[in-house]
Amino acid sequence: MKKIIKEVIVVEGRDDISAVKAAVDAEIIQTNGFAIRKKGNIEKLRIAYEKKGLIILTDPDFVGDELRKYIQKYFPNVKQAYISRKDGTKDGDVGIENATPETIIKALEKAKCETEDAVNERFTVDLMVDYNLIGSDESKDLRAKVGDILGIGYSNGKQFISKLNRYGITEEEFIKAVAEARN
Repeated sequence: MKKIIKEVIVVEGRDDISAVKAAVDAEIIQTNGFAIRKKGNIEKLRIAYEKKGLIILTDPDFVGDELRKYIQKYFPNVKQAYISRKDGTKDGDVGIENATPETIIKALEKAKCETEDAVNERFTVDLMVDYNLIGSDESKDLRAKVGDILGIGYSNGKQFISKLNRYGITEEEFIKAVAEARN
């Protein structure tokens, strides 16, 4: 069974997400390189930082280092996970996506990530269906509104459930947000 990481892991690209997901069970935010500077992206990181904590796991190269510095300006107590260039290089390509699951786990452990045995599954597919957040014509728009109110952003149904459970949203906060979104 994969380790469940409590903090949100920040990576650069889609392939990095795949590599991290192969190693651990965690919420992951993709920066798309320096697109992190676009409006709203730092706010998304801020919410994750305040609710769960952040771990930066960027490529062991110049761009990765610059992204770390940029993010750390906003979040000085962010945790840092590193892999070596050697462990992140394959066929001349350098990046997290080339690291083995073992290397990624070791880097996260050295960053003193917090793990848990199981995520509290308070929010389920059935509950989302009951509140029309999945399976109705209004689901997408309603999820976007509720996500904005709760500060967890927009997600598809499956990711939305994961965020609700992982970000420690209470049932009271959830019900209040759904009511507010419908007004």
